[in-house]
Amino acid sequence: MYLSLLFYFIASIAVGSAIFVVLNRNAIYSAVSLVLCFFALAVLYLLLEAYFLAVLEIFIYAGAIMVLFLFAIMLLNLGREEALPRFMQLQRSLSLMLVLIFFFGIFLILFGSSEILDPPVEKFSGGGVYSLGEALFSKYLLPFEIASLLLLVGLIGTVYLAKRKI
Repeated sequence: MYLSLLFYFIASIAVGSAIFVVLNRNAIYSAVSLVLCFFALAVLYLLLEAYFLAVLEIFIYAGAIMVLFLFAIMLLNLGREEALPRFMQLQRSLSLMLVLIFFFGIFLILFGSSEILDPPVEKFSGGGVYSLGEALFSKYLLPFEIASLLLLVGLIGTVYLAKRKI
């Protein structure tokens, strides 16, 4: 009972901070809110008994990746930019549609069949070191390498843009 209440509380923090990341105009506040979202996800991993994934979430995402984001934001010296009015209207209508679809899906899950919300019979073992390493270096090797190349390209682009302004 208490674990499910804790789960819903932490999940609402994660969703709320993720919404704040998207809706905030200040890039620094968005980055700090993203750190809060990463920490909430780490707590969700702890509730799933995936301790290694929780530690990786804090070290890699909340630590290294967010430092990289903050350096990129500070090096580029991002200010507020005004969007075109037509683009803002399209963006608002699209986001409203996506929010409605999201809440419709939540409504279907909550008031639909209860089989979806039943916990699995077997114990979750996806957060261990062995199973994570085996999945990353066998089944998901190509997406893992593509993600690392995308991060490298983003880092090189950030350094290039920062050097061009200096």
